[in-house]
Amino acid sequence: MKWTLFVFLLAAPVFAADRPNVLWITSEDNGPHLGCYGDSYAVTPNLDALAARGLRYTRAWSNAPVCAPARTTVISGIYPPSTGAEPMRSQTSLPKGMKLFPAYLREAGYYCTNASKEDYNLVKGDDVWDESSGKAHWKNRAEGQPFFAVFNSTISHESQIRNAIPEENRLHDPAKVRVPAYHPDTPAVRKDWAQYYDRLTMMDEQLGKRLREIEEAGLADDTIIFYWGDHGSGMPRNKRWPYHSGLHVPLLVHVPEKWKALAPDEYTIGGTSDRLVAFVDFAPTMLSLAGIEPKEWMQGIAFAGAFEKPGREYNFGFRGRMDERIDLVRSVTDGRHVYLRQYLPHRIYGQYIDYMFQTPTTRVWRGLFDEGKLNEAQSHFWQEKPAEELYDLQSDRDEVNNLVDSAEHAAILAKLRSAHESWEEEIRDIGFLPEAEIHARAAGSTPYEVARDSAKYDFDAVFAAARIASSRNPGDLPGLVAMLGNADGGVRYWGATGLLIHGKAGYDAGTEELREALGDACGSFAIVVAESLGRYGDEADREKALDLLLAKADQEKGSVFEAILALNAIDYLDEVGASRMASIRQLPRKPGKPSPRMDGYAGSLLKHLTGEAK
Repeated sequence: MKWTLFVFLLAAPVFAADRPNVLWITSEDNGPHLGCYGDSYAVTPNLDALAARGLRYTRAWSNAPVCAPARTTVISGIYPPSTGAEPMRSQTSLPKGMKLFPAYLREAGYYCTNASKEDYNLVKGDDVWDESSGKAHWKNRAEGQPFFAVFNSTISHESQIRNAIPEENRLHDPAKVRVPAYHPDTPAVRKDWAQYYDRLTMMDEQLGKRLREIEEAGLADDTIIFYWGDHGSGMPRNKRWPYHSGLHVPLLVHVPEKWKALAPDEYTIGGTSDRLVAFVDFAPTMLSLAGIEPKEWMQGIAFAGAFEKPGREYNFGFRGRMDERIDLVRSVTDGRHVYLRQYLPHRIYGQYIDYMFQTPTTRVWRGLFDEGKLNEAQSHFWQEKPAEELYDLQSDRDEVNNLVDSAEHAAILAKLRSAHESWEEEIRDIGFLPEAEIHARAAGSTPYEVARDSAKYDFDAVFAAARIASSRNPGDLPGLVAMLGNADGGVRYWGATGLLIHGKAGYDAGTEELREALGDACGSFAIVVAESLGRYGDEADREKALDLLLAKADQEKGSVFEAILALNAIDYLDEVGASRMASIRQLPRKPGKPSPRMDGYAGSLLKHLTGEAK
């Protein structure tokens, strides 16, 4: 039936009667904390009613636990670690011939609007939207023209948890909120969680208005409706972290009777689907609904429409640079278990991020940790990370009991580890290069193309180095020292990172090699070397390390990516770095070259380093 409909769509003129309208209503920073997902604390009548007349997905993941890379996944149908678009508010380009998916809908005659958040880490081009602004609306299309319209609600965003809320909107009693096991149970934390739920009710009201617009225009029978949230809640350890709590999102799909042939195979009114779907699937699904065959380079799978395919066995998540902090995490789920691979385990989970620390819960939580008043589950976020984590969502919904060392779970651990490594090879993850190196190698090209050019990126060698470096195995120290002399800057970077992860033992194992490497042409490698020398070396090592780090931290004269990496290293030098505070205060707060999507991150680090952020 779907194939017959596809042929009809291609042969027919482009009118609303021939192709479905598609309405997306999206919301920010919220997981499935909704009545229709069984949350009795939530007040979300409009979403509950939409779920009752559509299909509710129970295992939808956003791939990224923060807005920019999550929305980049949605708009492209490609995992951002494959395009260099993984770090928060970065900017890269796709190769010529690859477009963001609304461009293909427009070529097919659709009127495409976005109201109004984009936040893509990929250069957009002029062919993506007919209009993208606060005034964009499907009503502005030509008569009879099919539309794809996005309306994004910001009222549940992280920032709104800490903002004042009108008295009439305070519906949720903090005393009745469920505090997850990783958060301390304090009045401030309860207040933040309750206000988060209040904001979801306000978001639900906005969604109801958008649905009524469709009804009142007489378009309900012609319009397929999607509702989704862009990642987990804005509460700390949900947003920004690729646990299930940071990636699990609500996804509701309503298909009117007229277009039931395009509905997902498992579609039933008021039903649920346990299919593993993710944001990477949205672009091919949208093309499929419009009768357009998904592009072969798209890494997602259509879960509805003429080109629907069977689902995958796993969903995948990722974390790269988050604002001003460097990190590298990958995660996998089979729907029940969640596996995380930490590639920078020497950095604590809760690294200071200026924006995250504006939320009261974050400050209270950190303060109680500093006072020694937290239990083990609550303390975890403020400590260094293991190389691997494994959780069973069936028995541990808050993901606090790491099962990596459980003999009973050894088989599932091996299975998910293997799935992760196979996925890395499949997508050619370029995120294992430091950000400055990605852009340097992609000069005149794109990171996506570099990732597929073995002369520019030896993925196998770099990925193997990263696995060894992050394993925390003392027996790997000689091999890490040997990496410092490798011809590939990416391998050298991981050799230095591995020695840094081992702390003083790493410095002792490679003292002379580290000293020789300080002047290396690969700036990111030299910065990691300098951190090791600055933290564990003698006085001469420390002074030379600080000289290099301060030079690299000058973003007016050099790379903004290297400046952020260098300032992170200085922060971890503690008293050693404080000895150069006068020089640190003189560092420029803005980059010398325009960098509109990330020009404030080095400045945020400098505020933190100089004590201005307190």
